[in-house]
Amino acid sequence: MSPSKTPAVELEVRGRTVRVSSPDKIYFAERGLTKLDVVQYFVSVGDGILGALLDRPTTLERWPKGVFEGAKLATRMDSTGDAFYQKRVPQGAPEYVKTARIAFPSGRTADEVAPSELAVVAWAANLGTLTFHPWPVLGDDVESPDQLRIDLDPQPGTDFDDAARVAPHVRELLAEHGLEGTPKTSGGRGIHVFVPIEPRWSFVEARRATIAFGRELERRMPAQVTMKWWKEERGQKIFVDYNQMARDRTIASAYSIRTNPRATVSAPLRWDEVADVHPNDFDVTTMPARFAEVGDLFAALVGHAAPRGSIESLLELAERQELEEGQGDLPYPPEYPKMPGEPKRVQPSKDRDRPR
Repeated sequence: MSPSKTPAVELEVRGRTVRVSSPDKIYFAERGLTKLDVVQYFVSVGDGILGALLDRPTTLERWPKGVFEGAKLATRMDSTGDAFYQKRVPQGAPEYVKTARIAFPSGRTADEVAPSELAVVAWAANLGTLTFHPWPVLGDDVESPDQLRIDLDPQPGTDFDDAARVAPHVRELLAEHGLEGTPKTSGGRGIHVFVPIEPRWSFVEARRATIAFGRELERRMPAQVTMKWWKEERGQKIFVDYNQMARDRTIASAYSIRTNPRATVSAPLRWDEVADVHPNDFDVTTMPARFAEVGDLFAALVGHAAPRGSIESLLELAERQELEEGQGDLPYPPEYPKMPGEPKRVQPSKDRDRPR
């Protein structure tokens, strides 16, 4: 892929000048979308994307070559790839790019980008950032989540419509515990529900509350919902991915672009829309007009002043589940050190000690 010979352009982004290099570089060939189109998209939904990231340590998912057939994202197991996650602030970042120091499960630390103004988003987009992955914490207290994030993840044999049928029950169960969430498309097949909470609990406690929530949802909808960590046990159900609340696990932000040929975006929804939409309804070309019409449906989650709920009721539910049903902790992701109270982290079909 040859580099663009088009001169850089400069955009004025709320008082900052942001340079866009190779503006005509194709980022989404199927849609004919260029790097400049991507940067301008983020500016067009500026209050929304900035609100989703404001003061949050944020991992950048960078696709500097764009999205093309065969493009591969580097992983922990395979560092080769056309795209990569950047957890540390890139070298040469402008002086206005603020950071927040976070700690990984390993104990290592990193200074991550913590966007404080829209120019930071545009600057990151110029680096090839398509998807922003903010932590569920604010930079002044990185140990205390201020959001629960409920990830309804369709398994093989299910799709977005199945997740949409589960979503109203998520809302109902949240309300029973005095909580209110805002749904969004993942940009793929799933649905995310973000719930603002008081930043009074640790990651371990927030994850435990999410497990309790998922187990109760599974109890009520056993044919549709699963909490099984191992894929071989999930079946054709919607998996509530509780480990998205583990430290250093993040979910694509609202308004992020997903790396599929259509350039869909993660779109905030009204609850009464969930049953009637499809992820393909929302992409880089359609979201600006929708945003101009409906505004930022995620505004209730922005900043320190947002009204926040308590997870005490869910933690009490977790205690009852453990005492009355013997339901303790569930496995952590594979890169985590062994956690206190965690069950064996062995795939069931390979567990020689598992009862047959």
